[in-house]
Amino acid sequence: MKSLFIITGASKGIGKALVDLLSQNSNNQIIGISRSAVEAEKSNIQHFALDLGDFDVVIHHFEKIFPTRDLDRIVLINNAGWIGQIDYFGKLEAKNIQAIHNINTIAPALLMNEFVRSYRDYEKAERMVINISSGAAKKGIDGWSGYSSSKAALNMMTEAAQEEAHISNSKIKFFALSPGVVDTNMQEDIRSAPEDGFSLLGKFTGLKKDNALSSPQEAAEKIIYLIENKDQFKGVLQDVREF
Repeated sequence: MKSLFIITGASKGIGKALVDLLSQNSNNQIIGISRSAVEAEKSNIQHFALDLGDFDVVIHHFEKIFPTRDLDRIVLINNAGWIGQIDYFGKLEAKNIQAIHNINTIAPALLMNEFVRSYRDYEKAERMVINISSGAAKKGIDGWSGYSSSKAALNMMTEAAQEEAHISNSKIKFFALSPGVVDTNMQEDIRSAPEDGFSLLGKFTGLKKDNALSSPQEAAEKIIYLIENKDQFKGVLQDVREF
């Protein structure tokens, strides 16, 4: 099966683990997107160094990010995300409020929109969008107003997109997947939060100390399992801790 995987946040964490695992199959073509430049180590990897918060630049690259070619499967994985400034309202920087929604919500929306525009009539290929969400999307956590709300918006966008796919019969599948608590740079940012701006700081510090975090590779393997077994998953909102 000739597959194309378009992965944001591809330079580190879950995104890098996905690239590493998927590129082992020579039939898989990978388009990786990240703010940091990455030198592709294999011929089936193409990388674009893009700041997803710079919408004009992202839009300018749409034709390269979403190529039309003979494929059996096309998958967009909106993996890039930011925890943002962790603190209480009244202490947040205005630019950070804007930035977290740009990265976590608006950028995925732009990419989803172009994916559908490019491939909605591409019926010869399986088409899927996986948006990496968070359990935080379902609850208000002090200090995480931006992260929780931006991921909640991502969930709702994904559900709306799946409803549209059902009504229009495009046959595109949409999932919003919570990856669990993964040992990435985001966890480092969480553990550096101010004590008076995040009441759960001790819990997250303890998870690292107790080796209770899952690895990026484990999360990537679950994402690939979802892709390979998509028909087993009926709902849009999924959590790796449940399969």
